Amino acid sequence: MALVSLEPVGRERRDTLTNLFQLYAHDFSEQWFDRPEGELGEDGRLEEYAYMDLYWSEPEREVMLIRRDGRIAGFVMVNRYSHSGLPLDHQIAEFFVARKHRRAKVGREAALQVIRARPGQWEIAVARRNEGAKPFWRGVAAAAVAPGGTVEELDRQDERWDGLILRFWVA
Repeated sequence: MALVSLEPVGRERRDTLTNLFQLYAHDFSEQWFDRPEGELGEDGRLEEYAYMDLYWSEPEREVMLIRRDGRIAGFVMVNRYSHSGLPLDHQIAEFFVARKHRRAKVGREAALQVIRARPGQWEIAVARRNEGAKPFWRGVAAAAVAPGGTVEELDRQDERWDGLILRFWVA
């Protein structure tokens, strides 16, 4: 089995994260066929992530590289924005695993490492059109909750969020 690890990303690795974000945004672009997001610029690149620099200036934000056997396999970004509007301690803001590593359960292991290391109220929001991600995140949430705990599912369609929101407590 592959060794999955997380590595905090300092500002000095911003270029690495920016490059990975191109792959991440490209994956999402097929869901944005009727929206302005995901258009290529004249330089052939997708627009940069608007909140990138906040991950090094706001203490409640974290960004980590996901590694598989020492090699970069993706990234995870955690913050405290509540898509539901309810109190929380943590939420997965952005999560990306390169296609090469997806079937090896790298994403599941990385997500569980992130969540289990941060006790409290969690929220994971999944965009309505991201059908493939819903079973993945439901499985992660179910594995992360404390024994006897539950995963609350909310469905929002408003200015805060459009899609599934999973809420659960991690001891």
